[in-house]
Amino acid sequence: MQHIIEITNGVPRHPLYRMNHPVNLTIASGEQVAIVGANGSGKSRLVDIITGRYPLLLNEVRYDFFPSPLKLVSENIKYITFRDSYGDSDGSYYYQQRWNQHDIDEKTPTAGQMLEEAFTAAENSTGYGMDEEEKQQMHERRTMLRDKLYEMFHLSTLLDKYIITLSSGELRKFQLTKTLLSGPRLLIMDNPFIGLDPQTREQLAGLLQTLIRETDLQVILVLSKTDDIPEFITHVIPVEHLDILPKVPRTEYIGQRPRIPVRVLEEDKTARILALPEKENRLTTTDTEGCMLRFNHVSIRYGQRTILKDLDWTVKQNEKWALGGENGAGKSTLLSLVCADNPQSYACDIELFGRKRGSGESIWDIKRHIGYVSPEMHRAYLKDLPAIDIVASGLNDSVGLYVHPRPEQRAVCEWWMDIFGIAGLKDRTFLKLSSGEQRLCLLARAFVKDPELLILDEPLHGLDDRNRQLTREIISAFCRRKDKTMIMVTHYAEELPDVITHNLFLKKNK
Repeated sequence: MQHIIEITNGVPRHPLYRMNHPVNLTIASGEQVAIVGANGSGKSRLVDIITGRYPLLLNEVRYDFFPSPLKLVSENIKYITFRDSYGDSDGSYYYQQRWNQHDIDEKTPTAGQMLEEAFTAAENSTGYGMDEEEKQQMHERRTMLRDKLYEMFHLSTLLDKYIITLSSGELRKFQLTKTLLSGPRLLIMDNPFIGLDPQTREQLAGLLQTLIRETDLQVILVLSKTDDIPEFITHVIPVEHLDILPKVPRTEYIGQRPRIPVRVLEEDKTARILALPEKENRLTTTDTEGCMLRFNHVSIRYGQRTILKDLDWTVKQNEKWALGGENGAGKSTLLSLVCADNPQSYACDIELFGRKRGSGESIWDIKRHIGYVSPEMHRAYLKDLPAIDIVASGLNDSVGLYVHPRPEQRAVCEWWMDIFGIAGLKDRTFLKLSSGEQRLCLLARAFVKDPELLILDEPLHGLDDRNRQLTREIISAFCRRKDKTMIMVTHYAEELPDVITHNLFLKKNK
């Protein structure tokens, strides 16, 4: 049997990147694999060994990419990581840049230009040894795939946009399209369905199944959310505490996978959240109707593109809103207006906490009472500082500016890190954490100042089954306290906590 990947007694040379035991793994031609495990279990480390990122001491990874004519590992294996869902992180990105489009260099390529470059590069790299008829057939297949991807992901509306301006879901579609156009023999994707609306998730799974059936493509999915395992997966590799468990057929794994308890948050932690004292200098809205937030005919446009059109919306104190809509409908843009991250917010008729936007309040006056987490925020955290300093940055509403917490502040940060089950990570640096552990740090950051308004934009991205349940319960306990208001965005209805009282669904403007 042909093995596309074979590792025997694989031990990375650098001790920081090793698993608990030497890696022994084979992936046969035709097998479609899901690597599953809890946050921080070692899933990404295993993929880095598979892709050759971590050289091995004795036995190198053996590859057999037949029938691909390409020889290099980098040509045959393409890997889309969690952070890729937010676009390329080159260090020049800052948190509010998506909404400050005047800061973007006009020479920056658009999404369409970058996709066309990927298409052309793939064409040029796969013509070796082919006659003209074979090249023409290859071109036709790639063109059909490109057209199918553009249609499925509705990319025609994105092609003239800069990457930095895309929503997290649109970025995910862009990255998937760019990678698939390269024609990989083995495609590895880290949580490919996060950030995608339900229709797009279904379409992506269907497309991958078609490509697997009609081409030589093999797929490895790295999944934290185990109910995301699609039907085309044939085998599952569980990873637990840096140990690789035996590869098993998908049906066998589904039948025996661990079940998450109905309640995960310990009773004493629930009681501790509910018993938190009322915040000093607590803000209550000055609006006579108890409105925390009011949008009056709010419209947002970028060039010829309308994101929000004539939106009227009122959020009253103690309400808990679920904000939904397809990718690109304007959910994150709406939240950027609330948090004053979008410069257009001062040109709109918006009232927050009973005060009209632009009536003399500073951005810090606004943020002082808001706890916030979002994909854009996750992308902006590129400093490899201790996790507790990342959490503490929420006390000062800073992203990119860090102040070492005072002892009393450190105690509060440790308290919330304990609630989220990451107290043991407080001294580990942020970029050494798994993506799920990073997200838990940013969630603790959102809660650390006990905000009156909690804004959670896709808060459960990248979390494993247990941590998703834990976070829902923390949100629920927090929101049962006096005068707490919340707005939460998710594409998974089952992720919403049981405290939701209202729903707003945005439709994409054509």
